[in-house]
Amino acid sequence: MAAVTMRLPAVRAPLDSSAPRGGEKHLVAPGDTITTDTGYMRGHGTYVEDDKLIASVAGVVERVNKLVCVRALKARYNGEIGDIVVGRITEVQQKRWKVETNSRLDSVLLLSSINLPGGELRRKSAEDELAMRDYLQEGDLISAEVQSIFSDGAVSLHTRSLKYGKLAQGVLVQVSPSLVKRQKTHFHDLPCGASVILGNNGFIWIYPTPEQKDDEAGGYTTNLEPVPLSDREVISRLRNCIMALVTHKMMLFDTSILYCYEASLPHQIKDILKPEVTEEIVLEARQRLLDLEG
Repeated sequence: MAAVTMRLPAVRAPLDSSAPRGGEKHLVAPGDTITTDTGYMRGHGTYVEDDKLIASVAGVVERVNKLVCVRALKARYNGEIGDIVVGRITEVQQKRWKVETNSRLDSVLLLSSINLPGGELRRKSAEDELAMRDYLQEGDLISAEVQSIFSDGAVSLHTRSLKYGKLAQGVLVQVSPSLVKRQKTHFHDLPCGASVILGNNGFIWIYPTPEQKDDEAGGYTTNLEPVPLSDREVISRLRNCIMALVTHKMMLFDTSILYCYEASLPHQIKDILKPEVTEEIVLEARQRLLDLEG
């Protein structure tokens, strides 16, 4: 019979509100007045009433020159060209795959927007269309880049680079897209022995760091070799560390995940998600980030 851990309620001190990477954010709730200056342009998440710019969603105010918008704290993924995403194939259609990417509408991966096995980029034939399910089928996970946005807001993907393609063995973690920090690269080989793909759509893929890159397959081979226990433990620890950061609304990027991982090493993997342990390692990671900025 499995052991059951019983916990009593306890009062915990609130976490320090100092926010690394960017300082204090201007948070607003629906109905809050953002500005009374009529010189600003209205962006997403705002509306104008009585010459006042008012928030229509709860989130962070962002200003780009004269454009003011509110980025919702909890929302579906809104694609932007160039974003890196992790998605799951939901349907194979004529000359295209439907992909679940945590957005309002299913994303689309066209047959003409992929590299075929062997890394070749050529015009796709009728034989390629018949063999679509050999490349990707329902349930497969992929990494891809946003190529364009359709008029209805649906996202068109491509996997023309060899770094994209089918994902083999690993763990998928789903978080809010607003917690994934935008960076120059979202593919990270961490020094702990595992790699992560931080999808802008809030899907994070954790997998063992490959010993060598297999460019000949064009990103459509699946490695089904057994994963050593040591690698599985590293992946499990990383997964729990990411969930700990999400619990305390910390931004996710390679440095914050690595600092949290290192802070968790004195604890067993199963204990990381205990509230007092989560609080301890997140506080340590946050302090290291603040020291890094200072």
